[in-house]
Amino acid sequence: MDSQVHDVAIIGGGLAGLTLALQIRQSLPELSVAVLERNKLPPPVAAHKIGESTVEIGAHYLSNTLGLGELLEKSHLRKFGLRLFFGAGMRSDLAEADELGASRLLPAISYQIDRGRLEGDLAKLARDSGVMLLDDCLVRDARLASNGGTHALDIGKNGEARSIESRWIVDAGARATMLKRGLKLGRPSGHRMASAWFRLDAVIDVNRWSSDEAWLERCAKPRRLSTNHLMGPGYWVWIIPLAGDRTSVGLVADPDIHPLSSFSTFERFREWLSRHQPRLAAEVEAARETLMDFAFMKNLSQNSEQVWSRERWALTGEAGLFSDPFYSPGSDFIGIANTFICDMIRRERAGDQFPAHAAVYQQMYKSFFDSTMSLYENLYPGFGDTRLMVVKTTWDYAYYWSVLTWLYFREVMTDIDFLRELQPRLVELRDLNLRMQAAFRERAAERIQDEGRGRFFDQTAIPVLYELNAALLEPTGHREREFDDNHAMLNTLSPRLLDLLADDAAPAPCGLLGDLGQRLAQ
Repeated sequence: MDSQVHDVAIIGGGLAGLTLALQIRQSLPELSVAVLERNKLPPPVAAHKIGESTVEIGAHYLSNTLGLGELLEKSHLRKFGLRLFFGAGMRSDLAEADELGASRLLPAISYQIDRGRLEGDLAKLARDSGVMLLDDCLVRDARLASNGGTHALDIGKNGEARSIESRWIVDAGARATMLKRGLKLGRPSGHRMASAWFRLDAVIDVNRWSSDEAWLERCAKPRRLSTNHLMGPGYWVWIIPLAGDRTSVGLVADPDIHPLSSFSTFERFREWLSRHQPRLAAEVEAARETLMDFAFMKNLSQNSEQVWSRERWALTGEAGLFSDPFYSPGSDFIGIANTFICDMIRRERAGDQFPAHAAVYQQMYKSFFDSTMSLYENLYPGFGDTRLMVVKTTWDYAYYWSVLTWLYFREVMTDIDFLRELQPRLVELRDLNLRMQAAFRERAAERIQDEGRGRFFDQTAIPVLYELNAALLEPTGHREREFDDNHAMLNTLSPRLLDLLADDAAPAPCGLLGDLGQRLAQ
């Protein structure tokens, strides 16, 4: 059995594993890194994995932290934000549905990425940076050492048994996680969502679903570039454009309302669409000969008792935690986890209080995950309710941009001293968010399905959203003052949003929300 020794061995050469390898080589070029991937690389373009939509943290991680901005602009699509339609399944003309989205690009950039193409490029960049990348490689066993010893991985490559020794082992093997299973760290999630998805080698363009000139002209960019959501009680359907005029279509549903068995094959999915979203069903039927792949999954949410250890092992990506694809947080958590792991490796190598930081980072990461889970738990029944979702998304984005995204953009995730100063306010805001989600949950239980009235809720016309998004790119140099302003703003915003949730009357315009209340009352 041949043996090789590395500083870091990463199980899994997907998005999480390849970005971590690249990040380590960029920040710690003296370290030797091996990536072990069970499939052939590069992966197929456009028919590979879900997770094509990024939001601000994930996009910033790829473009700024890893320096991939030019690659993303060249090979992928600039995302035109999140876009939700209510009542689309009951309207032949999409202009008659309610629409929530931006009329123009928000300042902070996000992307629609082709996972196969991006992971192929990442594999080349990793190799060029000095990473030993073994594809078509099966990891058969992980032998974790204690007391400062070297870990070992037994692998099979080209029919031969080999061994990889490494000071650090990171499992980025998605749901086929070896370390989590071996250490029995998996924990059930009470949030039981199911999903199915497919890719078509064809364009599905929601802009073609209406000929209303005013509706067509009210957005500065094509709606196709958005992550388009067709909303209904207990479900949402995504329509995401991919480079090369391809389209990703998927459904995420509460199985207590929409059982997985009703959409677990392409034909059943198409029949489900014909009942709930007939316009999309017709588009899919017209393009069915271009079907590239189909997959389904139950129990999307993944939890873990632990995600890394002072014994120099770690989990990242779906091998550790996964919340829900709504709001596209997957690449956010990859960026955050990889940043923590990279810092732990640096500190352990330098002898710099590594175990204490590992404990703090784990507490932070699990807290971020729990806060994110609160956005989804028992809220799917309300996904067809325009008023609820307009109010909820306004709060969710304001909270996301002013807390978690702000922490990442200001590069303070690993600044323990600064975070200790913020801790009391972070706890207050976490509790405030939980109270807001409880109010949303109470309304969601009513399972309201809005038929749509042609209303447009322009996120760029909601002052608090546009200003918070722009402020991410405009650091003042006074970090604590910035966070204090965000803290005060969220405390002011929350009661006004709860008033909008409870009252159909149109309030006077205000500085935070503009005329949002008047538009809801139309």
